[in-house]
Amino acid sequence: MAQKTVVTYIDDLTGEESEEISTHTILVNGAGVEIDLTPDNYDDLLERLSPYLTADGARRVRGTAGKSKPRKAGSSQDTAAVRAWAKENGFEVNDRGRVPASVREAYDKAH
Repeated sequence: MAQKTVVTYIDDLTGEESEEISTHTILVNGAGVEIDLTPDNYDDLLERLSPYLTADGARRVRGTAGKSKPRKAGSSQDTAAVRAWAKENGFEVNDRGRVPASVREAYDKAH
């Protein structure tokens, strides 16, 4: 039996489908979310946050927030694609939460 997996990237804000979606991590008071946005919506987010991020008293922080990088959807870091591949290849992965590093490594080797 043949199977075909189709991955669709959708902007979390607008529901728009796009191949240019990137995942961004936002942290506020130690709590965070990951959000998938088109470049235009990400630029809009940065523009709206700019007065707060560039305020005279604003200070940069290190750690998770400082190390977080936008991830291009479709990269080895795309969790939905990793989960789908893992399930098709006999790995046990939860529907939510962190994907184990061993599963990500296997996915990277396969691709």
